Amino acid sequence: MDRVQAMRVFVAVVDCGGFTRAAQQLQLPRATVSSAVQQLEAQLGARLLHRTTRRVQLTLDGGTFYERCQQLLADFDELESLFSQQGASPRGKLRIDVPGPIGRQVLAPALPAFFRLYPDIELELGVTDRPVDLIQEGVDCVIRVGALAESRLVARRIGMLPQGNYASPDYLAAFGAPASPDALAGHRAVNYASPSTGKVFAWEYLQDGERRELALQSLVSVNQVESYIACALAGLGMIQLPATTPNRMSRPGRWWRCWPIGRRRRCRCRCCIRTGATCRGECRCSSSGRARCCANACCWGVSAPLRSF
Repeated sequence: MDRVQAMRVFVAVVDCGGFTRAAQQLQLPRATVSSAVQQLEAQLGARLLHRTTRRVQLTLDGGTFYERCQQLLADFDELESLFSQQGASPRGKLRIDVPGPIGRQVLAPALPAFFRLYPDIELELGVTDRPVDLIQEGVDCVIRVGALAESRLVARRIGMLPQGNYASPDYLAAFGAPASPDALAGHRAVNYASPSTGKVFAWEYLQDGERRELALQSLVSVNQVESYIACALAGLGMIQLPATTPNRMSRPGRWWRCWPIGRRRRCRCRCCIRTGATCRGECRCSSSGRARCCANACCWGVSAPLRSF
C-alpha cells in the first residue's frame, strides 16, 4: 500500500474510532487496515495510536500526524480534481448544516443560482443553531460563525457581514436611544448564550481602535436566534445582529438601529467536497469520498456571530 493510501486508512481509523468500522467504511479487510497503520508507524518511527480492546486513541505524535494528513489529503484531492473533473458535471448527494439566519437570509436565496450551475447535486439541508458533529452525524459541510474553535478539521474563511445594535420602539421609548457605547450603562440587553456550553456572550465593540467587551444588565438569556429576536421585539432589551437580519425578519417600524458599529467579524472556511462545486465563486471544494469540512466552514457567504459588536 502506498503512503497516500496508508494515510487515508489512518485518517479513517481515527474518524471511525476503530479498525473494524474503518475497514467496513473502506471495504478492506481489517488485517489490511491494521497493517497499513503499523507500516506508517514503522516508517515514521513513532507510535500513532493507543490501542485497546474497545477503541483507539491518538497519541501526541498521532494527533500531529492526523492533522497534517487531513491537510495534505485535502490538498492532494483538490489538485487531482483540477484535472480529473475538467468538463465533468458534479453530481451526487451533499449534506450540509447551517445556522438558522444564514440558511434563510444567505443560503436559500442563493440556491436557485447554485442549482442552475449544478443541476445534478442533491442537497440535504439542515438548519439548526446547535453545533453539529460532522463525523458522528454524517454531515459533509457546515457553516460556522465567529472565532474558530480548536479543530482537526479544515477551515477556510468565506465571507463577512457588518453587525448592528437594535432595539424595539417600545424599549427606546422607555430607556432612550444610546448614542455610543459609553451611553450603555443604564441599558438592558437580551443576552445570547452558547447552545453548546450555556456561556453568555458579552457585547463586543471597537473604541479608539481597541476591542472591548461590555456586560449589560439583562432580564433574560436565550440560546436560540428566533427567541433572541422575539425577546427584543417584546421590548426586553437591545440585541446585536447581522445588519441584514432586522430588515428581512420584521415589518417596518418594529426595529430601530441604535448606532453604527464599524466592525466586521470573520468566518473562515475550507470545504472538501467530492463534487468540486464552487459556491458563490468564493470557495472551490473537492474531495474523493464524502465531503468533509471544519468548524466554521461553509460553501456560501456567512455572517458574523450574533454577539459581535
